[in-house]
Amino acid sequence: MADPLLVIFDCDGVLVDSEIIAAAVETEMLQEQGIEIEAADFATRFAGLTWPMIMARLAEETGTRFPKDFAARVDAEIDRRLESEVEEVPGAREAIERLTLPRCICSNSSTRRLELMLDHVGLWDEFAPNVFSATEVGTKKGKPAPDVFLYACEQFSVAPKASIVIEDSVHGVTAAVTAGCRVVGFTGGRHSYAGHAEALAEAGAETVISRLADFPAVVEALAIWSDA
Repeated sequence: MADPLLVIFDCDGVLVDSEIIAAAVETEMLQEQGIEIEAADFATRFAGLTWPMIMARLAEETGTRFPKDFAARVDAEIDRRLESEVEEVPGAREAIERLTLPRCICSNSSTRRLELMLDHVGLWDEFAPNVFSATEVGTKKGKPAPDVFLYACEQFSVAPKASIVIEDSVHGVTAAVTAGCRVVGFTGGRHSYAGHAEALAEAGAETVISRLADFPAVVEALAIWSDA
């Protein structure tokens, strides 16, 4: 297995604790459409998916026909809340500063939202311009499709097997594994749930951590394992 040459971060739920905020807004506004679901359950089921993907699944499950402006209204409210409330996941800056490999972000969030969140916590300049929104680059397919990870590897001229991805969602882990990347699962966000680590491992994560401060050491360990 190739030595690691690139580290790829998911953003929501890994670098910024945004999943729980987005889930709260989405469940509140879904109630307006007669869909009752707890924020914690919502985050468990849909973390890592784009809002259009989530709406499509809910429409199929419930038969709900959403108003044409519903997605835009939800996105606007999420952005408003994130801009003032989102916080860095503890240990994110420390982990970034200790890593020596090239790094980037692969996310299902829009570039606008990624910049909004990362600017708010002071991490945008740690990654820009290598911040890749799955629905805006390459094939424009969101996770769980592997395309955004393949795109990132192409930009750095790195084989997927030489990249290490850190992901907090089953959908994200699935996408990275399908791309051929090595994956570390992360359960340190506020949206984490009972059985989260097991679900990430089952999806293909080689190991799972709950503290970002541990990530650089895990990257070093994976480099050793690649030589085994």
